[in-house]
Amino acid sequence: MRNHGLIKLLLLAFSLVGFSSISAQQPQPTAHNIAQRVDRHYNQLHSLKAEFTESYEGLGRARSENGTLLLLKPGRMRWDYSQPAGKVFVLDGKYAWFYSKGDPQVQRIGAKDLDDLRSPLRFLLGHTQLEKEIDHLAVTPTVNGSFILAGVPHGQEKRVQRLALTVTADGVITAIEIQETDGAETRFIFTGEQPNVPIAPATFHFTPPPGVPVVDALPPV
Repeated sequence: MRNHGLIKLLLLAFSLVGFSSISAQQPQPTAHNIAQRVDRHYNQLHSLKAEFTESYEGLGRARSENGTLLLLKPGRMRWDYSQPAGKVFVLDGKYAWFYSKGDPQVQRIGAKDLDDLRSPLRFLLGHTQLEKEIDHLAVTPTVNGSFILAGVPHGQEKRVQRLALTVTADGVITAIEIQETDGAETRFIFTGEQPNVPIAPATFHFTPPPGVPVVDALPPV
């Protein structure tokens, strides 16, 4: 009986080792797989609210800012900064508006001409096809079960050297890191995502402060 019990234990041990070996050999998801998960997650949304932290380092400067991000399909985006208070970036579908409290003017540029580091998130405002938005897409697994999707944003090759998205296994973007060709780095971290929250379209209407002129910015060359 003792030998019979020992044999059962040995068989169980070998079966567990075999299962672990099989699990370890499971193929890692490809960049295509992870990109599709991102597409599925964001294509089912019509609105999104999240908190963000933005950090920048480059050209001898460093800063850290934070606030709230709102997205509403089609084509609307709003970044309200808590730190520094009064800074705002609004994409109303036709124009992008930039203003910081105390600035002598409001900057405005046509949405189709926008070349801003926050613009990589614009692909979430339509029908997401991540593989068409990011060239040379590659994936790297991370220690916490997330993945890093990295490549170059289509059409921004002259400015952006590398765009890296930190993505959960469910396709949720939790961070974006942007390395510019001049060596500067910007990182966005997103927390507290609230999908499909009610957001009034008027939220994306920007009215310049009284007495502050609007200046049309030049499109990138």
